[in-house]
Amino acid sequence: MAAVVIKWTGREAGLLRNAMRLNAREFADLVGVHPRQISRWEGRSETVTLSLPNQAALDTLLARAEPDTQQRFAEALTERAAAENDEHVEELLRRDPGTSRHPGDGKLMVLVEEGIHLAGADNRSLWLDAFRIDVYPTTNSDYERFVKATGHRPPRHWPNGRCPADLATHPVVWVSWHDATAYARWAGKTLPTAQQWEKAVRGPRGRIYPWGNEPTAAKCNVAETGIDTTTPVFRYQSGASPYGVFDMCGNVWEWCSTEEGHGSGRYHLKGSAFTSPFQRATPALHNTASAAMQDNDTGFRCTTPT
Repeated sequence: MAAVVIKWTGREAGLLRNAMRLNAREFADLVGVHPRQISRWEGRSETVTLSLPNQAALDTLLARAEPDTQQRFAEALTERAAAENDEHVEELLRRDPGTSRHPGDGKLMVLVEEGIHLAGADNRSLWLDAFRIDVYPTTNSDYERFVKATGHRPPRHWPNGRCPADLATHPVVWVSWHDATAYARWAGKTLPTAQQWEKAVRGPRGRIYPWGNEPTAAKCNVAETGIDTTTPVFRYQSGASPYGVFDMCGNVWEWCSTEEGHGSGRYHLKGSAFTSPFQRATPALHNTASAAMQDNDTGFRCTTPT
Protein backbone atom coordinates (compact mmCIF):
# COMPACT_ATOMS: atom_id res chain seq x y z
CA MET A 1 0.00 0.00 0.00
CA ALA A 2 1.31 3.47 -0.85
CA ALA A 3 2.20 5.67 2.09
CA VAL A 4 -0.19 8.36 3.29
CA VAL A 5 1.56 11.69 3.84
CA ILE A 6 0.50 12.88 7.29
CA LYS A 7 1.14 16.04 9.28
CA TRP A 8 -0.01 14.63 12.58
CA THR A 9 -2.19 16.54 15.03
CA GLY A 10 -4.06 15.18 18.04
CA ARG A 11 -7.08 14.44 15.88
CA GLU A 12 -5.19 12.26 13.38
CA ALA A 13 -3.53 10.40 16.27
CA GLY A 14 -6.99 9.68 17.71
CA LEU A 15 -8.26 8.45 14.35
CA LEU A 16 -5.30 6.08 14.07
CA ARG A 17 -5.84 4.74 17.61
CA ASN A 18 -9.49 4.05 16.80
CA ALA A 19 -8.54 2.42 13.50
CA MET A 20 -6.09 0.16 15.36
CA ARG A 21 -8.80 -0.60 17.96
CA LEU A 22 -6.48 0.04 20.89
CA ASN A 23 -7.07 1.66 24.25
CA ALA A 24 -5.00 4.68 25.28
CA ARG A 25 -2.46 2.64 27.25
CA GLU A 26 -1.87 0.13 24.44
CA PHE A 27 -1.51 2.92 21.88
CA ALA A 28 0.82 4.91 24.16
CA ASP A 29 3.11 1.88 24.56
CA LEU A 30 3.48 1.61 20.79
CA VAL A 31 4.13 5.33 20.30
CA GLY A 32 6.50 5.50 23.26
CA VAL A 33 4.67 8.09 25.38
CA HIS A 34 2.72 8.14 28.64
CA PRO A 35 -1.01 7.27 28.33
CA ARG A 36 -1.89 10.72 29.69
CA GLN A 37 -0.19 12.21 26.64
CA ILE A 38 -2.65 10.40 24.37
CA SER A 39 -5.54 11.92 26.32
CA ARG A 40 -4.00 15.38 25.96
CA TRP A 41 -3.54 14.93 22.22
CA GLU A 42 -7.09 13.81 21.65
CA GLY A 43 -8.56 16.34 24.08
CA ARG A 44 -6.89 19.29 22.37
CA SER A 45 -7.30 17.76 18.91
CA GLU A 46 -6.19 20.08 16.10
CA THR A 47 -4.55 22.61 18.43
CA VAL A 48 -1.72 20.13 19.09
CA THR A 49 0.94 19.58 16.44
CA LEU A 50 3.03 16.62 17.54
CA SER A 51 6.82 16.62 17.90
CA LEU A 52 8.90 15.17 15.07
CA PRO A 53 9.83 11.98 17.03
CA ASN A 54 6.15 11.39 17.83
CA GLN A 55 5.16 12.06 14.22
CA ALA A 56 7.81 9.59 13.07
CA ALA A 57 6.51 6.96 15.51
CA LEU A 58 2.97 7.41 14.18
CA ASP A 59 4.24 7.27 10.59
CA THR A 60 5.85 3.93 11.40
CA LEU A 61 2.75 2.56 13.11
CA LEU A 62 0.62 3.48 10.11
CA ALA A 63 3.11 2.05 7.61
CA ARG A 64 3.28 -1.26 9.53
CA ALA A 65 -0.43 -1.53 10.22
CA GLU A 66 -2.49 -4.31 8.68
CA PRO A 67 -4.28 -3.37 5.44
CA ASP A 68 -7.66 -3.42 7.22
CA THR A 69 -6.38 -0.91 9.77
CA GLN A 70 -4.95 1.34 7.07
CA GLN A 71 -8.26 1.17 5.24
CA ARG A 72 -10.23 2.12 8.38
CA PHE A 73 -7.89 5.06 8.96
CA ALA A 74 -8.20 6.28 5.37
CA GLU A 75 -12.00 5.95 5.52
CA ALA A 76 -12.09 7.97 8.76
CA LEU A 77 -10.04 10.73 7.14
CA THR A 78 -12.26 10.67 4.06
CA GLU A 79 -15.45 10.87 6.12
CA ARG A 80 -14.05 13.81 8.05
CA ALA A 81 -13.11 15.61 4.84
CA ALA A 82 -16.57 15.09 3.39
CA ALA A 83 -18.37 16.17 6.56
CA GLU A 84 -16.26 19.26 7.21
CA ASN A 85 -15.05 20.24 3.73
CA ASP A 86 -11.60 20.03 5.28
CA GLU A 87 -8.86 20.95 2.79
CA HIS A 88 -6.17 19.89 5.27
CA VAL A 89 -7.49 16.33 5.29
CA GLU A 90 -7.73 16.29 1.51
CA GLU A 91 -4.01 17.07 1.51
CA LEU A 92 -3.37 14.24 3.98
CA LEU A 93 -4.90 11.76 1.56
CA ARG A 94 -2.25 12.38 -1.10
CA ARG A 95 -0.31 9.22 -1.87
CA ASP A 96 3.35 8.78 -2.69
CA PRO A 97 3.53 6.41 -5.70
CA GLY A 98 7.23 5.75 -5.09
CA THR A 99 6.65 4.09 -1.71
CA SER A 100 5.15 0.65 -1.11
CA ARG A 101 5.14 -2.22 1.38
CA HIS A 102 6.99 -5.38 0.43
CA PRO A 103 4.84 -8.54 0.51
CA GLY A 104 7.64 -10.64 1.99
CA ASP A 105 8.45 -8.88 5.24
CA GLY A 106 5.96 -6.00 5.12
CA LYS A 107 8.66 -3.33 5.28
CA LEU A 108 8.23 0.07 3.65
CA MET A 109 10.36 0.46 0.51
CA VAL A 110 11.04 3.41 -1.77
CA LEU A 111 11.83 3.55 -5.47
CA VAL A 112 15.27 4.76 -6.58
CA GLU A 113 14.91 5.57 -10.26
CA GLU A 114 17.35 4.47 -12.95
CA GLY A 115 20.00 6.89 -14.13
CA ILE A 116 23.45 8.33 -13.61
CA HIS A 117 24.67 9.22 -10.15
CA LEU A 118 27.91 10.45 -8.60
CA ALA A 119 29.74 7.78 -6.61
CA GLY A 120 32.86 7.40 -4.54
CA ALA A 121 35.18 9.98 -3.05
CA ASP A 122 36.10 11.11 -6.59
CA ASN A 123 32.43 11.47 -7.69
CA ARG A 124 32.61 9.10 -10.65
CA SER A 125 29.55 9.16 -12.93
CA LEU A 126 27.94 5.72 -12.86
CA TRP A 127 24.70 4.28 -14.23
CA LEU A 128 22.32 2.20 -12.14
CA ASP A 129 19.09 0.45 -13.07
CA ALA A 130 16.04 1.27 -10.94
CA PHE A 131 15.61 -0.58 -7.64
CA ARG A 132 13.71 -0.37 -4.36
CA ILE A 133 15.35 -0.07 -0.97
CA ASP A 134 14.01 -0.35 2.58
CA VAL A 135 13.16 3.06 4.02
CA TYR A 136 14.46 1.91 7.42
CA PRO A 137 17.15 -0.57 8.47
CA THR A 138 15.95 -4.03 9.52
CA THR A 139 14.76 -3.71 13.12
CA ASN A 140 14.81 -6.21 15.95
CA SER A 141 11.05 -6.60 15.46
CA ASP A 142 11.52 -7.36 11.75
CA TYR A 143 14.25 -9.87 12.52
CA GLU A 144 12.12 -11.55 15.17
CA ARG A 145 9.52 -12.49 12.55
CA PHE A 146 12.29 -14.05 10.46
CA VAL A 147 13.66 -15.99 13.45
CA LYS A 148 10.21 -17.30 14.38
CA ALA A 149 9.43 -18.29 10.79
CA THR A 150 12.73 -20.06 10.07
CA GLY A 151 14.24 -21.09 13.39
CA HIS A 152 17.35 -19.05 12.56
CA ARG A 153 19.70 -18.34 15.45
CA PRO A 154 18.64 -15.14 17.31
CA PRO A 155 21.16 -12.34 17.94
CA ARG A 156 23.22 -12.66 21.11
CA HIS A 157 21.78 -9.52 22.76
CA TRP A 158 18.23 -10.94 22.92
CA PRO A 159 17.51 -12.28 26.44
CA ASN A 160 16.47 -15.94 26.21
CA GLY A 161 16.42 -15.59 22.42
CA ARG A 162 13.54 -13.10 22.45
CA CYS A 163 13.41 -9.61 21.00
CA PRO A 164 13.53 -7.03 23.85
CA ALA A 165 10.40 -4.86 23.75
CA ASP A 166 12.39 -1.66 24.30
CA LEU A 167 14.57 -2.43 21.26
CA ALA A 168 11.79 -3.44 18.86
CA THR A 169 12.20 -0.34 16.67
CA HIS A 170 16.00 -0.22 16.93
CA PRO A 171 18.12 -1.75 14.16
CA VAL A 172 19.03 -5.37 14.73
CA VAL A 173 22.73 -5.88 15.50
CA TRP A 174 25.08 -8.79 16.20
CA VAL A 175 24.28 -10.16 12.73
CA SER A 176 26.90 -11.43 10.30
CA TRP A 177 26.79 -11.01 6.54
CA HIS A 178 25.52 -14.59 6.39
CA ASP A 179 22.69 -13.78 8.82
CA ALA A 180 21.72 -10.68 6.82
CA THR A 181 21.77 -12.63 3.57
CA ALA A 182 19.59 -15.37 5.09
CA TYR A 183 17.01 -12.77 6.16
CA ALA A 184 17.04 -11.18 2.71
CA ARG A 185 16.53 -14.58 1.06
CA TRP A 186 13.61 -15.37 3.39
CA ALA A 187 11.98 -12.01 2.62
CA GLY A 188 12.42 -12.37 -1.15
CA LYS A 189 14.98 -9.58 -1.27
CA THR A 190 18.74 -9.10 -1.52
CA LEU A 191 21.32 -7.01 0.27
CA PRO A 192 22.08 -3.81 -1.67
CA THR A 193 25.24 -3.52 -3.69
CA ALA A 194 27.62 -0.86 -2.39
CA GLN A 195 26.70 1.22 -5.45
CA GLN A 196 22.94 0.92 -4.81
CA TRP A 197 23.40 1.81 -1.16
CA GLU A 198 25.43 4.90 -2.00
CA LYS A 199 22.97 6.18 -4.61
CA ALA A 200 20.05 5.75 -2.18
CA VAL A 201 21.82 7.96 0.35
CA ARG A 202 23.55 10.57 -1.84
CA GLY A 203 20.93 10.94 -4.57
CA PRO A 204 21.72 11.48 -8.26
CA ARG A 205 23.73 14.65 -7.61
CA GLY A 206 26.12 13.11 -5.14
CA ARG A 207 25.41 14.86 -1.85
CA ILE A 208 28.20 14.45 0.68
CA TYR A 209 25.65 13.49 3.35
CA PRO A 210 22.02 12.35 3.05
CA TRP A 211 20.71 15.79 4.08
CA GLY A 212 23.12 17.85 1.93
CA ASN A 213 26.75 18.96 2.04
CA GLU A 214 26.95 20.49 5.52
CA PRO A 215 28.68 18.32 8.16
CA THR A 216 25.97 18.24 10.85
CA ALA A 217 26.54 15.53 13.44
CA ALA A 218 23.19 16.31 15.13
CA LYS A 219 21.36 14.77 12.16
CA CYS A 220 22.58 11.24 12.93
CA ASN A 221 23.57 8.91 15.77
CA VAL A 222 27.38 8.99 15.84
CA ALA A 223 29.96 9.05 18.63
CA GLU A 224 29.81 12.83 19.02
CA THR A 225 26.15 12.71 20.06
CA GLY A 226 27.11 10.78 23.19
CA ILE A 227 24.14 8.38 23.03
CA ASP A 228 26.47 5.37 22.93
CA THR A 229 23.84 2.89 21.79
CA THR A 230 21.38 2.34 18.95
CA THR A 231 18.30 4.53 18.53
CA PRO A 232 14.89 3.95 16.87
CA VAL A 233 15.27 3.85 13.11
CA PHE A 234 12.80 6.70 12.56
CA ARG A 235 14.40 9.13 15.03
CA TYR A 236 16.45 11.30 12.66
CA GLN A 237 13.90 12.69 10.21
CA SER A 238 16.10 15.64 9.30
CA GLY A 239 18.83 13.19 8.28
CA ALA A 240 16.78 11.42 5.59
CA SER A 241 18.21 11.06 2.08
CA PRO A 242 16.81 12.70 -1.10
CA TYR A 243 14.73 9.54 -1.61
CA GLY A 244 13.36 9.63 1.96
CA VAL A 245 15.58 6.82 3.26
CA PHE A 246 16.41 6.98 6.99
CA ASP A 247 19.49 6.15 9.08
CA MET A 248 21.99 6.06 6.24
CA CYS A 249 24.56 7.82 8.43
CA GLY A 250 25.22 6.61 11.94
CA ASN A 251 23.29 4.22 14.19
CA VAL A 252 24.65 0.99 12.63
CA TRP A 253 27.00 -0.05 9.86
CA GLU A 254 25.06 -1.85 7.10
CA TRP A 255 26.12 -4.95 5.20
CA CYS A 256 26.19 -4.82 1.38
CA SER A 257 26.31 -7.68 -1.10
CA THR A 258 29.51 -6.37 -2.75
CA GLU A 259 32.55 -8.53 -2.06
CA GLU A 260 36.00 -6.96 -1.75
CA GLY A 261 37.79 -8.95 -4.44
CA HIS A 262 36.57 -12.31 -5.65
CA GLY A 263 36.73 -15.02 -3.01
CA SER A 264 38.06 -12.77 -0.25
CA GLY A 265 35.13 -13.40 2.06
CA ARG A 266 35.09 -9.70 2.97
CA TYR A 267 32.08 -7.54 2.17
CA HIS A 268 31.43 -3.81 2.05
CA LEU A 269 29.95 -2.04 5.07
CA LYS A 270 28.30 1.35 4.69
CA GLY A 271 26.98 4.18 6.81
CA SER A 272 29.04 4.28 10.04
CA ALA A 273 27.50 3.71 13.50
CA PHE A 274 26.87 5.13 16.96
CA THR A 275 30.43 4.03 17.78
CA SER A 276 31.95 5.94 14.85
CA PRO A 277 33.36 9.47 14.80
CA PHE A 278 31.36 11.74 12.50
CA GLN A 279 34.23 11.92 10.01
CA ARG A 280 33.49 8.28 9.10
CA ALA A 281 29.82 9.01 8.36
CA THR A 282 30.36 10.04 4.74
CA PRO A 283 28.50 7.53 2.52
CA ALA A 284 31.40 7.34 0.06
CA LEU A 285 33.71 5.96 2.76
CA HIS A 286 35.25 2.56 1.96
CA ASN A 287 34.97 -0.11 4.67
CA THR A 288 34.89 -3.92 4.62
CA ALA A 289 34.67 -6.78 7.10
CA SER A 290 34.77 -10.55 7.17
CA ALA A 291 31.41 -12.15 6.35
CA ALA A 292 31.49 -13.91 9.73
CA MET A 293 31.95 -10.68 11.70
CA GLN A 294 29.26 -9.76 14.24
CA ASP A 295 29.24 -6.64 16.37
CA ASN A 296 26.95 -4.45 18.46
CA ASP A 297 27.02 -1.72 15.81
CA THR A 298 26.41 -3.69 12.60
CA GLY A 299 23.07 -4.38 10.87
CA PHE A 300 21.57 -4.19 7.39
CA ARG A 301 18.66 -3.28 5.11
CA CYS A 302 17.46 -4.88 1.86
CA THR A 303 16.69 -4.07 -1.77
CA THR A 304 14.62 -5.49 -4.61
CA PRO A 305 14.53 -4.89 -8.35
CA THR A 306 11.54 -2.89 -9.52
